[in-house]
Amino acid sequence: MQFKEETLDSTLTQIEAKGFGLTFGIHTRIDEKAIHASKLISAGNTYINRDIIGAIVESQPFGGKNLSGTGFKAGGPNYLIQFVDERTISVNTVAIGGNAELLNQASEDIT
Repeated sequence: MQFKEETLDSTLTQIEAKGFGLTFGIHTRIDEKAIHASKLISAGNTYINRDIIGAIVESQPFGGKNLSGTGFKAGGPNYLIQFVDERTISVNTVAIGGNAELLNQASEDIT
């Protein structure tokens, strides 16, 4: 969508209000304008003066924000977390005949 200098901020505010944030792109010859625009939009990826498709896993993390994407970025450090289900299993060894003195001695050796 085209924009005029005097309406850029209000246009970006309207875009941000839509609630999606997968990808944002802007084409401009003014670097400061591109940086300003990218700060007003929360998106998984922001592209300046280039195509807005083709994020490369482990090179350009891609996950989106708000109503778009997964939140975790593909290839990013927290990406695997969304695929795991954390569980804790606790067994009371004393209740099944464990040696309480031996268990206590082991914990004392650690501290």
